[in-house]
Amino acid sequence: MTATPLRGVLPVLQTPFGPRGELDLDVLTQEVDWVLDQGVAGVTTGMVSELLRLTESERTVLTEVVVSVARRRGAISVISCGAESTRTSAAMARHAAEAGADAVMINPPLTAALDAGELAKHFSAIVEAIDIPMVVQDASGYVGQPLSLNLQLSLLDRYPDQIYFKPEASPIGQRLSRLRDLTAGRARILEGTGGAALLDSYRRGIVGTMPGAEVCWAVQRLWSCLETGDWPTAYRLSGILNAMIGMQTSLDAFVAVEKHLLVRQGVFTSTAVRTPSSFLLDAETGAEIDRLFDLLVEAVAEPAEVA
Repeated sequence: MTATPLRGVLPVLQTPFGPRGELDLDVLTQEVDWVLDQGVAGVTTGMVSELLRLTESERTVLTEVVVSVARRRGAISVISCGAESTRTSAAMARHAAEAGADAVMINPPLTAALDAGELAKHFSAIVEAIDIPMVVQDASGYVGQPLSLNLQLSLLDRYPDQIYFKPEASPIGQRLSRLRDLTAGRARILEGTGGAALLDSYRRGIVGTMPGAEVCWAVQRLWSCLETGDWPTAYRLSGILNAMIGMQTSLDAFVAVEKHLLVRQGVFTSTAVRTPSSFLLDAETGAEIDRLFDLLVEAVAEPAEVA
């Protein structure tokens, strides 16, 4: 394939809503531009984009706007097309490819506990419906059942040029290394814990990371430190990021915190989320997030250390 390789920092976008709960496409466009202004490699949509709470038509529009802005900027776009049926997921993947996305990301269905054989059929049908790469997302935090490493190996063997991986099952580091070794280093892996496991994962050979959009400038600085070997700065940044991520204990918590910080930075005008939501950002939690954000700003502003 001649597809653009996925590499570097690929933040997952938040979905902005207007006063009546509708998609705010003007703010979405502003968000994509702002994220790309931070020097990252591209943008992604994912579960933290509240995709599961959007209608199919809204997901279609979201895809088209994100891909259009990314293409205008010469940046990578990865569109999450996970759904509860193979048919729907494949249709979304075809639409993303036709819109010009560089890759799609697929998580297993969330409402069915499928064996490896059924999952192989699901992923295979989707990747065969498109001519762009597919990121296999092991969304174990939501599905509750890690993807078999042998299943992942079989997908890579069958579609070697199209498959990337985003492992999220614990223990992340050990499973990442096992996947790397099982595939003889062929697996192209993206870190998927919001940057929390970025240092450890980088040492194990990942090609990129998919953090949230709200502090992507800090993750980009961290990635640059890893690429240049500035480990002291990398560890300082990672410590603050981990403290912040540690306060986000659910998908809804990630959504609330990320929107709070996007509003603080003037990217969003509202923290509105699709309901029902299981998390409310209270004043004390918000204040601690703000303190960590301020520390992160200070750490990013510090000059790089020479090895």
